Amino acid sequence: MFETAAAAGGTGGIWGAILPFVFMFVIFYFLLIRPQQKKQKQRKMMLNTLSKGDKVVTIGGLHGTIAEITDDIVVLRVNDVTKLTFDRASISHATGEKAPVLTK
Repeated sequence: MFETAAAAGGTGGIWGAILPFVFMFVIFYFLLIRPQQKKQKQRKMMLNTLSKGDKVVTIGGLHGTIAEITDDIVVLRVNDVTKLTFDRASISHATGEKAPVLTK
């Protein structure tokens, strides 16, 4: 009779020990993991939608206009003469403006 009561109490003890860890994981998921995944998804979408003529800022703080763009390389026009080549991943954000198209 005492053996069955001890066995039933032992399984309740396991759930009592595991339950706080489950709650901590759920809290970490909603406070840390999920927002980070959303930010990564937004950044990836922003990098994929870049096009020629977009004004952007690099991670280093350089402002420029996209002159040429490929799958992994972006050429930025900083002023009328200077063009700099960057990795596409080095774009921090787009300013949301389109530069006027200059024809020569």
